[in-house]
Amino acid sequence: MAQDTRIKPLTNTELASFCSQMAMILKAGISSVEGITIMLEDAGSSQEKEILRIICDTLQTTGNFRQALEETGAFPSHMLHMAELGEQSGRLDEVMDSLSRYYEREESVAQSIKSAVTYPFIMIGMMLIIIIVLIVKVLPIFNQVFLQLGQEMTGFSRGLMNLGKVLGRYSYVFIGILFVLFLIYLYFAKGKSGKKRLTAFLSAFPLTRELWEKMASGRFAGGMALTLSSGLDTHQSMELASALADNPKVTDKIKNCMELMDTGVDVSQALSDSHLFTGLYSRMISVGFKTGALETVMEKIASLYEEEVDSHINRMISVLEPTLVAVLSIIVGMILLSVILPLMGIMSSL
Repeated sequence: MAQDTRIKPLTNTELASFCSQMAMILKAGISSVEGITIMLEDAGSSQEKEILRIICDTLQTTGNFRQALEETGAFPSHMLHMAELGEQSGRLDEVMDSLSRYYEREESVAQSIKSAVTYPFIMIGMMLIIIIVLIVKVLPIFNQVFLQLGQEMTGFSRGLMNLGKVLGRYSYVFIGILFVLFLIYLYFAKGKSGKKRLTAFLSAFPLTRELWEKMASGRFAGGMALTLSSGLDTHQSMELASALADNPKVTDKIKNCMELMDTGVDVSQALSDSHLFTGLYSRMISVGFKTGALETVMEKIASLYEEEVDSHINRMISVLEPTLVAVLSIIVGMILLSVILPLMGIMSSL
């Protein structure tokens, strides 16, 4: 069956919802085909109906759930792998349940990052608008006052006023620049290659490097919990979970860990020696490995990393907010003082 090119990849929220519904259906003893048929009857959007229709048709033809998901082109590759493992092991309901929790956690982290990035951009945008209004509209009014008093604006204030005239005269050029900047934003925010470049930059940038490493480690821990719950051994789980990290430094640590495991080192020691998990997390893994509860421990570590990421982002916002307000106040104050102080000097001499 040909894939419908109009279908867009599902978001984390949509994936979590789909997996949650499938888990409930399968746990209730309803077959995949019957479950998808039920979901199709309740589908709202045209894309949702098309995706479910393709899944239903493929399931009726092949009976292969993984292939049915792949035919839509709307599901990520690691979900397809997990669905295949769930089918082979007879634990598809548990896999769907684990995938639902995983995508809910991914969406929570994504929303935290979006909030952290959106706020400073809004503040910077407001700063630019206020400054442009001051130099384009307000300073010329002050200049008229100076002229009426037989004086002219000089120095810093005159330079700003001239800048305002240039902005007014060539406004179409600046509008074009803003449009280009908007296209660049869309490239990095929406484009697949743009997202990869942005992730690589943020992973290396000193101010965001620690945050992105925590996110990658949390994804890896969540992936480990997901794959271990599907019945895979630790080595296979690590191979699949490593693809979710999406961070060069963390990926190198995972490779080092797997190399240590190949030499006979147990998984808890290998994770510690490769510095993938340290401190409390390392001890938790050691206990989990010895008690056979590694899957549960990894799930807990993923949740703790999510809390750390939220806390880190909140700290960044708490620092950015007063900093941006202070910068705006200083810039506006400098602009106003550059004209008010000379004007006060003129008025006092009259």
